[in-house]
Amino acid sequence: MPVPAPRRARPQPVPRPPSPLERSLLRERAKRRAKIEHDLERKRARRRFQVLLLGLLFLAAVLSLTIWDQIQAIFGL
Repeated sequence: MPVPAPRRARPQPVPRPPSPLERSLLRERAKRRAKIEHDLERKRARRRFQVLLLGLLFLAAVLSLTIWDQIQAIFGL
């Protein structure tokens, strides 16, 4: 019974250094990607700050109402 011939692996192309145009394109893409990432991180940081500030305001309101209730109970205002 005939045996199929072994397949030869395709030769890998020799890596070559990128041309100045390719380097420029890669640099611009990286800058654009970095700007997008930076903008997203700023939005996330802004949201975290707003949530933290809202939580602290809520805590301050609860604490002040509790203190006011205790003052009324102690001094009978």
